[in-house]
Amino acid sequence: MKSRRRESTIRGTIGGAKGMTNIIGELVLMYQLLVMLFTTAAEELPACQRVCGDVEIPYPFGIGPPHCFREDGFDLTCSKTNDSRGYKPFNGNVEVTNISLASGQVRIYNAISWQCYNKELAHRTWVLDLNDTPYRLSNISNKFTVIGCDTLAYIGGRKNEIDLYESGCVSMCRNGIIPTNGSCTGIGCCQTSIPSGLSFYNVWFDAKFNSSDVQDQEFNPCSFAVLLEEDQFEFQSTYVTKLDFYSNNGWPVGKAPVVLDWAIGNETCEQAQRNQTTYACISDHSHCVGSPGGHGYLCNCSSGYRGNPYVHGADGCQDINECDDQRPCAETATCTNAPGNFSCSCPPGTHGDPQKGGTCYPCPPGTHGDPQIGGTCYPNNKLSLTVKLVIGNYFLSMPSNKQRMLMRVKKRYFQQNGGWQLLHEIRSNQGLAFMIFTKEELEQATNKFDKSCVLGHGGYGTVYKGILTDNRTVAIKKSKMIDERLKKEFGKEMIILSQINHKNVVKLLGCCLEVEVPMLVYEFVSNGTLFQLIHEKSHRVPISLDLRLKVASESAGALAYLHSSASPPIIHGDVKPSNILLDDNYTAKVSDFGASMLVPMDETQCATLVQGTCGYLDPEVLQTYHLTDKSDVYSFGVVLLELLTGKKALYFEGSKDEKSLASTFISAMKENQLLQLLDGQIKNEEDMDVIQAVAELANQCLNFRGQERPSMDEVAEKLDRLRKFKLHPWVQHPEEIERLLEESSNYRETDTTRHYSLEKIAALDIESGR
Repeated sequence: MKSRRRESTIRGTIGGAKGMTNIIGELVLMYQLLVMLFTTAAEELPACQRVCGDVEIPYPFGIGPPHCFREDGFDLTCSKTNDSRGYKPFNGNVEVTNISLASGQVRIYNAISWQCYNKELAHRTWVLDLNDTPYRLSNISNKFTVIGCDTLAYIGGRKNEIDLYESGCVSMCRNGIIPTNGSCTGIGCCQTSIPSGLSFYNVWFDAKFNSSDVQDQEFNPCSFAVLLEEDQFEFQSTYVTKLDFYSNNGWPVGKAPVVLDWAIGNETCEQAQRNQTTYACISDHSHCVGSPGGHGYLCNCSSGYRGNPYVHGADGCQDINECDDQRPCAETATCTNAPGNFSCSCPPGTHGDPQKGGTCYPCPPGTHGDPQIGGTCYPNNKLSLTVKLVIGNYFLSMPSNKQRMLMRVKKRYFQQNGGWQLLHEIRSNQGLAFMIFTKEELEQATNKFDKSCVLGHGGYGTVYKGILTDNRTVAIKKSKMIDERLKKEFGKEMIILSQINHKNVVKLLGCCLEVEVPMLVYEFVSNGTLFQLIHEKSHRVPISLDLRLKVASESAGALAYLHSSASPPIIHGDVKPSNILLDDNYTAKVSDFGASMLVPMDETQCATLVQGTCGYLDPEVLQTYHLTDKSDVYSFGVVLLELLTGKKALYFEGSKDEKSLASTFISAMKENQLLQLLDGQIKNEEDMDVIQAVAELANQCLNFRGQERPSMDEVAEKLDRLRKFKLHPWVQHPEEIERLLEESSNYRETDTTRHYSLEKIAALDIESGR
């Protein structure tokens, strides 16, 4: 589809022989005709349909003539479904079930591909082509899902004509064993992830794998494959014993929900704002944000406003009246709404705490309040002895001067650290599980920050183990200082960080703002740090190469998520083993993400102008004083070296001089002396191909020039695939691993997998359910 434009042109000829009066008369007539024409056109402009069935259609989407939607791709039709569900919105032949402006996502129904065996093999597969549209398949929300017995299904896609992707998933059935409901682990059901940015998707089955061997058993002879929304899927055993997944899954027959990311154009916010004619964020109180899908941009309403940021007027971003919607003040207080904000105050004649959870008290006998302004009580001038005694007893019952002073100090810190803004953000983001703790709550949780509760400490401050009143165990980070320039933005940063949701990233639960330096409260991770696992004798246990690859792969995936999927992207700034925590299953969890907000008081000989830790700091940063995502890549390269060698980033060996592990490693690689540097626990000739590949990857990460280092997405992908090689010992060809390492992150798995036998495909490309 191409953009369409309506143009109206009036052509007139003014002859040179006509008099001036006639010329003026014709000009007046033409002007009147133009006014009549455009007035009529405006009056006849049809209203746009904004609801179809039970689905709202907000602009930039639209149904009807071109003025109802922004551009091709956002135009929908309202059509009757083939079943009895009535009218629904469609984009082409694809049914749309939900449109979200805030998250930049659209939910549609995706066709389920199938393969059945009944004496002979039959199949039907589907293609979803999103090229030249505003949409991309969401890699965060969707999983490629395969249902069936002895089934191998592939998913292929591309980001553009060059970047190709191909992977697969295998689902097996064991004789007489019915899979468990809710479990998708490779028995009857498997799932695998997709990369970000895919604009094309198709499915096909491997005919060598089919259900012919189970057709006479209790399993059904059909297999199914589809990309679907992970949160909307729960495996049922009847999906492999009957045809329920296709025809009785709660969705239309043969369909499953899938999430698409959408965005405006292909420009960044900075580029789009240069052309105000085409810039989409036209509502007052709106702003531009980068698209989570990686292409184009989205528009959001500013904090304290809601509505449609893509339109003007009453349907655009409007002030939220928090006083009516959320009742944010104490019951006895007065709430005053303001544009994008609100305030709480005690009514005239009262005093106290007007905020939610507080109380406003009447002024005591013998005092009076301001008739117009609440919150303060003044003594009367003439008081009887009895009244004076009453007032004296009243003030004796109040907190001491010292306590009142402490309360004022805590309120001042709360305000300085962005507390009111944070409260407002929490109230504006319904369902946000983020807590603001009092100093007393955290003191109680840590027995007043007793030394026995210390989990770790360093230049940045101290981390304590705490137990909250609801018996949750948490980690409390008590930093030493904060950059004064960032205090006002602290609340906003907390909201951003609290929305990070990844299985390999430590969850931020809340903070305390009524102290000089805010304290952060994280989920508690039980098994110490990677630093302790590798380097401390009390924790030192044999560490297999499998475990090292697992921790490396999971940590890289977490950093790649922070760089590419978080909105806005987050640079860690201090990647090191002590910031990689381990749970009881040795699952890695990256902590201290976004730590660039908290500036540590450096106690080492490292330069204090740049944040980071000696031995891990990107040498390019020492020149530019500017952290980038490639700075994290360099630091992670050092972490890989520690996993390979068992040595610290800065270590002593046979002399009093401190050595840099990165420098020693680079020299060893140049001189082909890697073996001498390796940890003795992993010097295994059978594993040397994988170890060599990891070492080459670390070497790339340590490149002095940041632009020549791989991205964290590329590092995570390569480590994940190397880990799969290690898990499947029958794939042991050095040339295959070398080719794997040389591949870029464009997901050209078709170039690699087509050279392997079926068994090797299973090792390289097939992810049994996770």
